[in-house]
Amino acid sequence: MAFLLRYLYSLPFLVLVWLNTSNDHDLSGSIRTHPTTADSQGQALFKTHCVSCHALEQDGIGPKLGGITRLLSEKELIAFMQNPVKAIESGNVRAVNLSKRYKMIMPSFDFLKDDELKSIVAYIAEETQKRNSQPLEVKNDTGGATARLTEPVAKSNLTIELEDFVTIPPSSDKMPRTRIATMRAHPSGDGSQFVSDQRGLIYRIVGREVQPFLDVRPLIENFINEPGLGTGLGSFAFHPDYLTNGLMYSTHTEAVKGKRADYAYSDSVEMALQWVVSEWKQDDITSPVFSGKRRELLRVNMPSAAHGMQDISFNPEAVKGNPDYGKLYIGIGDGGSTIGKHPELCHKLTSLLGTLIRIDPLGRNSKNGQYGIPADNPFVEATDPAVYKEIYAYGFRNPHRLAWYDGRLFSTDVGESNFEEVNVIQKGGDYGWNVREGNYGISSKDLKNVYPVPDTKSNKFIKPFLQYDHIDGNAISGGYVYDGPIAALKHKYIFGDIARGRVFFANIDKNLTDHSVHELTIVQDGKATNLAELSGSKRVDLRINYNRLTKEMYITTKGDGKIRRIKTAVER
Repeated sequence: MAFLLRYLYSLPFLVLVWLNTSNDHDLSGSIRTHPTTADSQGQALFKTHCVSCHALEQDGIGPKLGGITRLLSEKELIAFMQNPVKAIESGNVRAVNLSKRYKMIMPSFDFLKDDELKSIVAYIAEETQKRNSQPLEVKNDTGGATARLTEPVAKSNLTIELEDFVTIPPSSDKMPRTRIATMRAHPSGDGSQFVSDQRGLIYRIVGREVQPFLDVRPLIENFINEPGLGTGLGSFAFHPDYLTNGLMYSTHTEAVKGKRADYAYSDSVEMALQWVVSEWKQDDITSPVFSGKRRELLRVNMPSAAHGMQDISFNPEAVKGNPDYGKLYIGIGDGGSTIGKHPELCHKLTSLLGTLIRIDPLGRNSKNGQYGIPADNPFVEATDPAVYKEIYAYGFRNPHRLAWYDGRLFSTDVGESNFEEVNVIQKGGDYGWNVREGNYGISSKDLKNVYPVPDTKSNKFIKPFLQYDHIDGNAISGGYVYDGPIAALKHKYIFGDIARGRVFFANIDKNLTDHSVHELTIVQDGKATNLAELSGSKRVDLRINYNRLTKEMYITTKGDGKIRRIKTAVER
């Protein structure tokens, strides 16, 4: 059972592999029905902590949850949620096979109170009875082992030393205390920086003092920051001419309240929420607190809370006169469409789901007249009116971070069940999702298994520049190429794994010849440590941020709200 431990620090929300461990008895009547208030609490907690990875009736990142209350009592279910590893290590064959299939085990949910756990179980039990849900069937196969599909990520001789920089104020009294997402330098180069919290806040950091800058919650009707891990204030970016035009851009989620979307799909498919791109015009850029107006640019319907709009950014290497100057790149995930049994909604030019789009926010030639479509976008000459000419590249599941270095655009893609990817973006490129994951083929009918595909010149899909197996991590956090004064980090792409908090690097040369991934060692206050230990959370919620103006790199963790600076690095 030792191999199971390497999956401990993975996606956090109820990967209930043990909860389908028997089918020789029916305990559907054993779960006490709680009062209406408890059921409402359970539904809210389920939406907050479970739906990113699970559905009641469909397979997801983790197994479906409908029917588990027919197998196990309330006491057994709660015991698992409080200590999943203990349950898994009991040796149950079905649990072992499920862990092999999903390549992950949830960390403990012991931060939830007993009544909260009971309310989640009560909600699942109620939905199980309403839907007449049956438990997941699992083959009792005692053979085989979890297959490794890439070279392992090994510890390198490179050590980074961290120091605490600032702590962001808590935006909740529950874990995670903050939901730090994006960090940007002030365009003036005055040393101040800005950091966003997905719960709807942007802070200004001056020196080491954290000050409120913008609270979007009272300014945006129907703003929501749950359910799900990515919901809320997604990302923000300053226009390269911010010092003269005062413009910045952001993405956020809204509840579905009848507002018409610029990208929609058939009414037969659920609409879970809407992602919105906004422009903010600041009245006085010297003011420490935002005041000004908001304008909506783009609204996109999403079939689930998963895989929404991720990073937005302008190319910082583009100077005035360059066609890329002032063009806004926006990463859009597949909205959970593939895992939600609607693979037809993505991986095509007639959909914005699973794409990287490129727009001119100051233009007006889009279909809705709110932004421009650059004349040098790859599909502007398409004759099919249904094609979205905003698309710059496509075939992504969940493009997470954008970073430019030496004329190249790097973007990470959070994988399904087997791989995490770093891609080098090519104009008009097809990156393969949902028929490719990593260098392998995948079927939307079985997203947990991949298969080898011929490596031929006719293969139209662009391969990842870097990839690692879910044995080594579960959700990639994109990073940046370091180009500052720390010699040991020079020309290294620094990135990591969101869930486990491992920090990785890859060597970047002129021709991108090195495709290996290495792990860094972390030291703080003279002691070897790791981010799970530093943050006090088994799910680290790691992000990498880089100030291109000061050449300083930062690591943020949501649970403790800490921003830590990389102070130095050495080869040992």
